[in-house]
Amino acid sequence: MKNKVALVTGGSKGIGYGIAEALLNEGMNVVITGRNEESVREAVDQLDASDRTLGLVADVRLLDNMENVVQETIARFGQLDALIANAGIGHFGPITTLTSEQWNATIDTNLTGVFNSVKASVEALKASKGYIITISSLAGTNFFAGGTAYNASKFGLTGFTQALMLDLRDDDIKVSTIMPGSVSSHFGGRSPEEGKEWRIQPEDIGQITVDLLKMHPRTLPSKVEVRPSKTS
Repeated sequence: MKNKVALVTGGSKGIGYGIAEALLNEGMNVVITGRNEESVREAVDQLDASDRTLGLVADVRLLDNMENVVQETIARFGQLDALIANAGIGHFGPITTLTSEQWNATIDTNLTGVFNSVKASVEALKASKGYIITISSLAGTNFFAGGTAYNASKFGLTGFTQALMLDLRDDDIKVSTIMPGSVSSHFGGRSPEEGKEWRIQPEDIGQITVDLLKMHPRTLPSKVEVRPSKTS
C-alpha cells in the first residue's frame, strides 16, 4: 500500500478521519474532502503527514466538485488507487415531520453523492486497477421507525454498490461496501463520548478498510457488516 493514493470523502472527522489515519499509517497518500474549510484544514494538521495528505473543500452532491477533486488528486500524486466514499448525513423523524429539504439533503448526499464520487473517479481507477469502498450502514438492510430518509439512502447505497461491483469487475476494479452499526462519532448530533465504551470506534472501520485493500486480488468481500460486540 506504500505510496498508493486514496481519496476519502467526508474525511475531516468521524469514520472518514479514522479511515484516513489508518491509510496514512500504511504509507498511503491520502486526499480528504469536506464541506467546511476550517474542519478540513484542522484534520490535515491533526493527521500530521502534510507531505502525504491533501485536504480539499468539496460537496459530493455536485459532480463538478468531485471531478475537480480527482483532477487535483492526480495533479498532486499522479494517480488514484482507492476511493472511499464515506461522506454522509442523517436526518431522522417520522414522515409527518420530515421535511422535503431533509429528504433531499439525505438522498443527495448519501446516494447521489456516492454516484458523483464514483463517476468522477472511475477512469482513474480503471488505469490503476483500483478499489472502491462505500460506507453504507446496517440501516441499509434493517429498517426502523423514523428512518424513511436514512433507510432509503442506505438501502439504495447498498444496492448501488452491489450492482457497481458487477459493472466494474471486468475492469479489474474491486468494489465493496462496509455496513457499520453504532459508531462513536458526531453523526446524527450525537457526542462521540456517548456510549464510547461499547460503540464501534472510527479506527475500527479504518482497520477494516486496510484489511480490504490488503486482501488478495482473487478474493472480494463484497459486503462487510459490522456490529458492536455488545449493546451497552
